Amino acid sequence: MAATNDHPGEQAAQDPVKLIAVRDTALSLDEVFRAVGDDAAGGTALFVGTVRNHDGGNDVDGLGYSCHPSAEAEMRRIAEKVVAEYPVRALAAVHRVGDLAIGDLAVVVAVSCPHRGEAFEACRKLIDDLKHEVPIWKHQKFSDGTEEWVGAC
Repeated sequence: MAATNDHPGEQAAQDPVKLIAVRDTALSLDEVFRAVGDDAAGGTALFVGTVRNHDGGNDVDGLGYSCHPSAEAEMRRIAEKVVAEYPVRALAAVHRVGDLAIGDLAVVVAVSCPHRGEAFEACRKLIDDLKHEVPIWKHQKFSDGTEEWVGAC
């Protein structure tokens, strides 16, 4: 019997970056989940970022996201970095821009790998790096009438 890592399914796929997008329309969990489907994947990790009703002790009424024109290219660069570090079978990441309400989906990322541990680690690396490196800015509107710009996803 061949060693586990000798099987092609244990390796990263040929072109694992399946979906990268910045959108001004509602995001779909189903679309992202379908994009990372792979018969060689034993684990799929999905992260969903939603708009919450509070931040820093303040009530949030809503927010808007805006981005630099390079945001999608930066998302792809980060995705490719994750693919180089983990045995990713498929990867997808979409981020919303425009005005969002409480409960709306702001970001959805998913990674499938041969095993669950790899999928969890790769998904965490993907969302953390997107949050810290992609030029997407959040403009929060608080219930007391104040506002705040945040320079991260």
